This record gives sequence, structure tokens and C-alpha cells, in this order.
Amino acid sequence: MKIGLEKIDTQKRITVEMLLDNEATKLVICLEFAMKKGFKLKKIENPIYMRNVDGTLNKEGPIEYTVEVNIYCQEHRERTEIDMIEGQK
Repeated sequence: MKIGLEKIDTQKRITVEMLLDNEATKLVICLEFAMKKGFKLKKIENPIYMRNVDGTLNKEGPIEYTVEVNIYCQEHRERTEIDMIEGQK
């Protein structure tokens, strides 16, 4: 599904494809992608350690950054924070 992401500080918008997962509880985006596109990262105080379905820790490591964006999808617009994780594509 294609959506628009807008940077809060510059109001610059990009269009990206996102994967929907009805069992997901959070939004995540690749840290390298966010840095390459110039999103303003926010370091969180306490890293969030993600677990896989089988209970093991995710090999990509903890979530250490978030980014605040406006998300556009068709006629809907919403401001939200997205967690950053290394290695996700």
C-alpha cells in the first residue's frame, strides 16, 4: 500500500510503500532509510527490546530511536511516532 510520510520540521513529503500486518502492534521503519531521507530522529531513554513469536530476542537489536511524522493515506492524515529498527527493509 502506498502512503505519504511528511517530515514535521520541513513539511517535505515522500511517498513510500508499506506492508500491512494485522497482528502488528506498532509501526516500524528502517533506521538507515530514515537517516538517508533526512528524517529528524529522536533518541529514546530506555531501549525497547523486541521479541519474536517464539519469545527469543529479535536479532536486529533494540529500538533506540523514533521519528515523528504525518502519515497520509487517501483522505486521512495522522501525526504519529514510528519506531526505528536496524536492518528492516
